Amino acid sequence: MALSPEVRDSERKRIAQMVLDLVKDRGTEISYSVALTESGLARSRFEEIFADYDELFDAVAQVWLAPHMGVMEEVLASDLPPPRKMYEFFRRRFVLSRDRYRDDPQYFVLIAEMGAANFEKVRSYVDLADHYLAELIVQAQADGYFPGLEIDEALSLINQMISTYAIPDNIIYLGDKLTEEKLARIIDTMFVGLSGETGAQAQGVNTLRVLN
Repeated sequence: MALSPEVRDSERKRIAQMVLDLVKDRGTEISYSVALTESGLARSRFEEIFADYDELFDAVAQVWLAPHMGVMEEVLASDLPPPRKMYEFFRRRFVLSRDRYRDDPQYFVLIAEMGAANFEKVRSYVDLADHYLAELIVQAQADGYFPGLEIDEALSLINQMISTYAIPDNIIYLGDKLTEEKLARIIDTMFVGLSGETGAQAQGVNTLRVLN
């Protein structure tokens, strides 16, 4: 009997969480065959849920990143002023990753390594985060921030400025050098100075020129 969509979704989440638990307990990435064995399901049933490792990894990534997706959507729907909204958009995800790392550094490193090794499989989540950030930029520009910048240009600049706090690996290497206070100062600076305009109305902007 074919699985109903509800049962299939429930089993995907159960097995994905099981895989994350096994990674934590065993200290290694879990293969498709090991996940099949540990799932308690017949091969035919397991393959109905996950046709291959790519589908299994996608479910694992979805469970791991669900809290990140949740906080982004929560911030996006809030009525916070643009600078605070942008700060919370990055801060809440940073705190989530930082707390996970502090709770179990070895486990966090393993998950980060899995993500790096399977980056093409998590690219859709990166693209979704960029989509949400673009919406925040639009909202900020409606309030007069980031004048003279195209959305894609502002998106690229902001990502480069904030990447230290958005890439999980940086928490591993920089540790306590990353703080919420520093992030707040970066966001403040960004809102004061990030502009595509020149002249008297763009104080502190474009005072340096790239020399050929």
